[in-house]
Amino acid sequence: MDNLTPEQRRKNMQAIKSSATKAEVALAKSLFSKGYRYRKNNKSVFGKPDLTFKKIKLAIFIDGEFWHGKDWKIRKESIKSNREYWIPKIEKNISRDQIVNTELVKEGWTVLRFWAREIEKKHRVLFSSD
Repeated sequence: MDNLTPEQRRKNMQAIKSSATKAEVALAKSLFSKGYRYRKNNKSVFGKPDLTFKKIKLAIFIDGEFWHGKDWKIRKESIKSNREYWIPKIEKNISRDQIVNTELVKEGWTVLRFWAREIEKKHRVLFSSD
């Protein structure tokens, strides 16, 4: 059972960003500083990747660990509240990610997926002297 009111839950969920996350911005800035040019959240590419390089057909996704089910078989058991909602939702996200990967590969794209926290960790190490 949810321990928040519907209004509190709605506000909480609205605050969650789906694009321009810290990890996405860090990776994009790093690539841009090295001279790579890309499109962000390109709707013309199946699955709307976070970053796309159309000329070389490279699609990059930066996935949040919770939303995209990192270590799902283990972490699934740690979900304590509203399991009947979260487990199917995350499993649907995992399934959709696999469909997107398969479709893009069929279309000749190279697909790279990164976990957000891994990018954030690397970003902190690379730019900690700033």
